[in-house]
Amino acid sequence: MKVIKPGSTIGILGGGQLGRMMTLSGRNMGYRFVTLDPTPDSPCGQVAEQIVASYSDLDAAIQLAKKSDVVTYEFENVDAAVAAGLEKFSYVPQGSELLRITQNRIREKITLSSIGVPVAPFEVVRAGEDLQQAIIKLGTPCVVKTATGGYDGKGQWVIREDQQIISVVETLRAFEGDLVVERFIPFHKELSVIAARSTKGEIKTFPVAENIHRENILHQSIVPARISEKTTKEAEEIAVNIATSMNVVGLIAVEMFLTKEGDLMVNELAPRPHNSGHYTMDACITSQFEQHIRAVCGLPLGDVTLLSPVVMVNILGEHQEAVVNKMEQLPVTAKLHLYGKAEAKSKRKMGHINFLASNTDKALEQIDQLDIWKTEVVL
Repeated sequence: MKVIKPGSTIGILGGGQLGRMMTLSGRNMGYRFVTLDPTPDSPCGQVAEQIVASYSDLDAAIQLAKKSDVVTYEFENVDAAVAAGLEKFSYVPQGSELLRITQNRIREKITLSSIGVPVAPFEVVRAGEDLQQAIIKLGTPCVVKTATGGYDGKGQWVIREDQQIISVVETLRAFEGDLVVERFIPFHKELSVIAARSTKGEIKTFPVAENIHRENILHQSIVPARISEKTTKEAEEIAVNIATSMNVVGLIAVEMFLTKEGDLMVNELAPRPHNSGHYTMDACITSQFEQHIRAVCGLPLGDVTLLSPVVMVNILGEHQEAVVNKMEQLPVTAKLHLYGKAEAKSKRKMGHINFLASNTDKALEQIDQLDIWKTEVVL
């Protein structure tokens, strides 16, 4: 396998905050970066050369390839066909197949089931087929999801009781895409594990994160997760199985539900750096962003040891002004990361803070004392 050494240029499909943090980490290692993104002055474009073009623009992607020694992607909704085309013109160690699978919830569920990974019971509803029958078969509560295009709670409908079935069916009557219906899992906690696998097959997992969501958007990641050693080991083993079986190169974020009975079920995958891994930037010897670069460049993976308990909290558009106004009140061990986005919109991820402390209870207490995230303000 190739080793892409410092001084080389890394091309990134996508110019959001993940690409920005990847670039900032990689520049410290001596790499150069170029990104492709349709938004001028994107977060990543502020710290790297940027090609302004649509993700579906193959000519622009080829231009990116010609400038790069290796190409990666920073989010999974880039055009898989473009990624496949890039494989003909450049070195794309992640390939396009993992993108193709994780861009489609149906393919993802079927693939996970085929490798023995526990997932919620589900039914596939092809375009034009009877959604109501699938819902009745699984029973309520259940969740209806579009096969493609969903994130942060978009493209999904929770049906908690039978009376809601007709309403959801009517809402989706004109929808022309495929759907997946999943049995609702009454989880005790939401967890995630980020695994890294290099081009040489080396695998390492970051510490398990305990995640808290608000309105389907990640609010906090608590590390170490408040779970048993047995559950920690099982979660890590699931992530390693997925990374190995699916021939992952780079990072794979594995989101899971932990039930009250102590069972784990995988909810979703993300083949890239992940919001729930931002804590690694300040709390681990190696960050998820450095690890991703090491993995796709064929370097030895870095040490993932946790140096400090930490709670990561997201800064959404409605929080940014309060965070800036209270800068002087932040604990000296709190690490602020803002993404350089031009406009602070409600529910838009503008940055995050890693609160490092002697234990996670202390970090949570520091967050509460700031009184920024208690009241949700709509812009």
